[in-house]
Amino acid sequence: MKFGIKSDHLRKREHATDELSHYSSGTTDIEFLYPFGWGELEGVAKRGSFDLDQHAKFSGKDLTYFDEDTKTRFRPWVIEPALGVDRAMLAFMLDAYDEDVVDNEERIVLRLDPRLAPIKVAVYPLLRKLGQPEKAIAIRDALKRHFTVAYDQAGSIGRRYRRQDEVGTPYGVTIDHQTMEDDTVTIRDRDAMTQERVPAARLVEVIAERIGWTR
Repeated sequence: MKFGIKSDHLRKREHATDELSHYSSGTTDIEFLYPFGWGELEGVAKRGSFDLDQHAKFSGKDLTYFDEDTKTRFRPWVIEPALGVDRAMLAFMLDAYDEDVVDNEERIVLRLDPRLAPIKVAVYPLLRKLGQPEKAIAIRDALKRHFTVAYDQAGSIGRRYRRQDEVGTPYGVTIDHQTMEDDTVTIRDRDAMTQERVPAARLVEVIAERIGWTR
């Protein structure tokens, strides 16, 4: 689906009469296929005019709406969707979790939609010398005015990629020898695992475009 939930992991289930809440004349659950089986992700209840009926009954006020076109009065009905952020995020994470093999090593990767990923981009100096860390920190500071950014200079570049893949960071920016010469960097895509060289000055524009943000 739009943000990464698999369509065959969703279904609708209508409530039987004996399941309905006292205020509902019809409820449908949108269910998700969790590892433990189908369970509610979102409930959508038809409350009718129950709420305004109760307010009118106990307040003695006329809470009807007058329709000028039909010259009639009525109490508006309410449709109540109920979706918890925690359940939704769990569903996104479950469908984003993946394992593959890269360079003969198993890789755990969280393929979160870039719009949902808590960290949008990670910045890495290839080496911990030759001015690369200082340049990387400057780029990190420029990016973090627009995105949530991670910075990592510990271990091999491959290991650093893997750490960010596990937490779902969609893009990685590497500062290397060429960066120090022409102020370009490589931007790595978590899912395609491709790398593209771009000017450091265009990083905000390029990352925002890839995420799908309109700036």
